[in-house]
Amino acid sequence: MTVTIAQLAIYAGALFVLFLTPGPVWVALTARAMSGGFHAAWPLAMGVVVGDVLWPLLAVLGAVWIVDTFEGFMTIMRWIASGVFLVMGGMLIRHADRSIATDSRLTRPGMWAGFVAGLAVILGNPKAILFYMGVLPGFFDLSGLRAADIVAICTLSFMVPLVGNLMLAVFIGRARALLSSPRALRRTNLIAGGLLIIVGCVIPFA
Repeated sequence: MTVTIAQLAIYAGALFVLFLTPGPVWVALTARAMSGGFHAAWPLAMGVVVGDVLWPLLAVLGAVWIVDTFEGFMTIMRWIASGVFLVMGGMLIRHADRSIATDSRLTRPGMWAGFVAGLAVILGNPKAILFYMGVLPGFFDLSGLRAADIVAICTLSFMVPLVGNLMLAVFIGRARALLSSPRALRRTNLIAGGLLIIVGCVIPFA
């Protein structure tokens, strides 16, 4: 492997912060768990896994081709990744009081319906697309990646959100209170926004 433990740790931390940021996956998972418990929520989490593997794989393979074609691409991507995190963090803090809307079509009963809902949410989630396609290349030197490196990156990309999503499904009562409390939602957004800004400041020097 060419990627270091420190790089993987920073990337895992960024994934965790991304999970903490309320979004379509968060709300759909919560809605399914509230309507049918953990049994209804875990298939959605597994559907999300597919996208969490697909997006980083496409990002890495696409960026590797670009690295081989354009010199200095990685330096540019590091600063772009830093900027994206700073902007995301700033916007999250600015709109910390904004509530989250849910889509009832994502809460249909059934394991297959839950899996498809999770897949649809992650493939159409702009937060995930922005992160994996625009930010992931800023964490690693893609010019020397090997198969083991790609496996490690993709494994982290789905394991961190999966663990978080399953824990959210298990403790859905607390998550429901969080989503219904404007004060708690604001506090969560402020913390997540601050963490995003910290990650954005660390990326250029990692």
